[in-house]
Amino acid sequence: MRSPFRSLLRPGGAGHSRILFRLAQCVPFAIILLGLGIELSPAHFLYTGPLLTAMPALAALTMGPKGTLSAAAGALAVSVTTTTLHDAWGGMQSYSNLLGLLVVSVASVMTSNAVRRRRQTELDQVRRIAAAAQEVLLPPVPARLGPVLAAGMYLAAEAGAQIGGDLYEAVQTRYGVRMIVGDVRGKGLPAVRAAAAVLGAFRESVHYDDDPTEVMNHCASALQRQRAMPGVDPEVQMEGFVTVLVAQLSADRPEVQLVNRGHPPPLVLHHGKAHALMPTTPLPPLGLEDLITGPLPEAESYPFAPGDRLLLHTDGVIEARNRDNDFFNLPKAMEAVNAVTPQEFLEELHPALLQHSQGHLADDAAMLLVERLDEEDGTPLRQCEGKPLGQQD
Repeated sequence: MRSPFRSLLRPGGAGHSRILFRLAQCVPFAIILLGLGIELSPAHFLYTGPLLTAMPALAALTMGPKGTLSAAAGALAVSVTTTTLHDAWGGMQSYSNLLGLLVVSVASVMTSNAVRRRRQTELDQVRRIAAAAQEVLLPPVPARLGPVLAAGMYLAAEAGAQIGGDLYEAVQTRYGVRMIVGDVRGKGLPAVRAAAAVLGAFRESVHYDDDPTEVMNHCASALQRQRAMPGVDPEVQMEGFVTVLVAQLSADRPEVQLVNRGHPPPLVLHHGKAHALMPTTPLPPLGLEDLITGPLPEAESYPFAPGDRLLLHTDGVIEARNRDNDFFNLPKAMEAVNAVTPQEFLEELHPALLQHSQGHLADDAAMLLVERLDEEDGTPLRQCEGKPLGQQD
């Protein structure tokens, strides 16, 4: 989750690192062109052989075998061209220069290839560990939970990343189906620790507290304890927070109860039209309890009839932007989906989100979708609606 106080136009540290890395990759080729310019200028009496010989080794620091080989080919082309132009064939210096360039090139390509394989092995290992951690922190959502069908999806903003500060969970309890979705401010291990603390409190309290507000209070207390632990970054203690939404669905009532602590409101798709369930009393996120002046309000109830679909999501979905800096229109995208099951619904919504953002999300995104089943026989209404009248049960 991005800080609301950071300018949207301010480039991130990752962007600066990528620019510097690209510039570093251009250095060997720039030096090769400089050597060619010296050889073709009146200053060609300057000996550029050692300078060109070092370029494959310099390229191996920032590029793979192909880039290193390209730098070696460029240096070799300049050496052969200038040697021919100045009619320097036959001298020991020219052959020594070419032999040195050949030896350095072969060694640089082999070294670059070995480093690349080692980095790929380490990256694969990190991804496996991240995938295992995600399986523990965000296990797959069951396809059926009491009176609803369910599905979840997590989209990481960083390429190759598997886990971050977004969280969600859906659990069937004696009080009904209870769900949570949240977004931790910040990135990295502090965000994962905060998400784990909130999820752990939710998974414990949903089975014992009959009031969704008390479930939220337990999550807030767990976050406070986690932030008070020794070694926590002072910035996280002072400015860290988590936006959280807790939802409860009862089998005997066609409604959903919500407790919203600063999180984007969920959307209900009813008869093909999507609308947001806005809280009547906005509350600050977890970790900002000092901003609450009075008693916490009770959970708010909203209609949720059989056949309706409820989408809980994080701000990474609605804040995805296109080239024109327009936000992703989530209600319109939901209304355009024609999927039968919740899992198919999210799988159809996913490419629409990526297409809007040109395949790059600025923030992690999580989505949790549930569909209310028919109260009588527990079947999705869409399966009945797709049958001819004579075949409906």
